[in-house]
Amino acid sequence: MGLLGELVLLPLAPVRGAVWVTGQVVDAAEQEQIAQWQRELVALERELATGGISEEEFDRREDEILDLLEEFDRGVAG
Repeated sequence: MGLLGELVLLPLAPVRGAVWVTGQVVDAAEQEQIAQWQRELVALERELATGGISEEEFDRREDEILDLLEEFDRGVAG
């Protein structure tokens, strides 16, 4: 975009900046949610390994988390 285009769009700069900041906040929140689910999966594996939960309980809770990840992925990609 040339100088003229930049000048025409200059009044929209605050809006473009706000949109960019909002996008950054959303990206950070999404990454934090994914990290939380990963921590939950690691904790589940630890509980299973130490005998804190049964294989069936592990499978049920793991499926719940994986379903959430899949649903999240569809929402982000769709």
